[in-house]
Amino acid sequence: MRLSQDRIPHQETWWTNTGVIIWTCVVYSCCGFWLPASSHAQAITRGGAGGAAKLGRPLGLDSFGSRAIGKPAEGIPLITDLTVVDLDGDGLKDILVCDGGLNKVSWIRQVRLGEFEEQDIGESVAGPAHVEVADFNGDGHLEVLVASMGVIPPSNLKTGAVVVMVNDGSNHFTNRVLLKDVARVTYVAAADLNRDGLLDLVVGQFGYVEGEIRWMENQDKWQFKSHRLLDLAGTIHAPVADLDGDGNLDIAALVSQESEEVHAFFGNGAGRFRDRVIYGSTNRDFGSSGLCIADVNKDGKPDIVYTNGDGFDYATPGSRPWHGVQWLENAGGGKFVFHRIGDFPGCYSPVVVDIDGDGDQDIVASSGFNDWKDKNAVSLMCFENDGTNHFTPRPLAHAPTHLIVVKAADLFNDGRIELITGAFMVYPPYDRVSRVTLWEPKK
Repeated sequence: MRLSQDRIPHQETWWTNTGVIIWTCVVYSCCGFWLPASSHAQAITRGGAGGAAKLGRPLGLDSFGSRAIGKPAEGIPLITDLTVVDLDGDGLKDILVCDGGLNKVSWIRQVRLGEFEEQDIGESVAGPAHVEVADFNGDGHLEVLVASMGVIPPSNLKTGAVVVMVNDGSNHFTNRVLLKDVARVTYVAAADLNRDGLLDLVVGQFGYVEGEIRWMENQDKWQFKSHRLLDLAGTIHAPVADLDGDGNLDIAALVSQESEEVHAFFGNGAGRFRDRVIYGSTNRDFGSSGLCIADVNKDGKPDIVYTNGDGFDYATPGSRPWHGVQWLENAGGGKFVFHRIGDFPGCYSPVVVDIDGDGDQDIVASSGFNDWKDKNAVSLMCFENDGTNHFTPRPLAHAPTHLIVVKAADLFNDGRIELITGAFMVYPPYDRVSRVTLWEPKK
């Protein structure tokens, strides 16, 4: 099913670094931190961009073997996010996990190739929703950034926070709160937005009835000044990239709730941002669920891939027939062209990756809200790229279920891509339970 490609007119708003509107106009249009090529963890590529097409390995239900990693589930798993990173710098990739049920962030460390051990890091964080890493003090050790909702269920209470877990250099982490008592925070990322050499923060506050997007200007020594970018509830993700090719960092934000829009905040490199809605669904029940930035067609410009599959708000959680994946192709100059990639009930967590090794970019997504009473309901899907940017859905798994997040990485440094999933099990049935699962390609 293809929905409205855009709502027009588009309102553009310039904000100063004091958060004050200096001008607005109406424009009619037809249309974590991303880096080019393979340097972004969500845009992993193998093979060349040109020449004859390579034959990729077949994709299907028998493509991957799976095994649980980390600690076993305590009760019903509520994993909200995870990311892949070599946290201790030993050359082996690890996994950081947000556990919304236990109010913890944990480190699934790869202690030896293919062997994993899990440990909690820092102090407890209420309702951790998103995790990223950055070296804030330039000492070569990674800090852990956490978006804290405070409470996971819908709430308009000011329970949100931004927490950084400061690394002492020996991989012991101490919590420092950078923002608190705000609408529930669902996203945080670090980037130098004003070119002063310090890492600033982009913060998405989902809230409930009230929410916002802000950037927090780093004034050194863990002091930040907030600047509001958007006064709307429902932000899910807000990664950073140079979207329009002007050399300045921009922000792409997915805003759900009553909006169901993708916003681009085009930066001038000095702390001012121009807001443009680059896509908006006319379906107020669209269910926006995830967004990533990657060069899908390998033309050197960052595209936007996002999913709609949220089923949390219904009396009986579940999927809707319009759920699926879409690609906003970067046409240059800040313009984007909408493509519906395909349908996928309960779709979440898009990842752009050459999963079959044929040299082009495929799209992997998970399902958090499918009809799990149906044993044939798909929990993990790949939309295989035929080399001309036409995509075919390839189911990868029916179980485990309730997979809210998937990430991709060459975990074992052998040139093959593994997948890692986390389960958020908020409604029955609970007959195919998992917590964190590693998916390894079969030989």
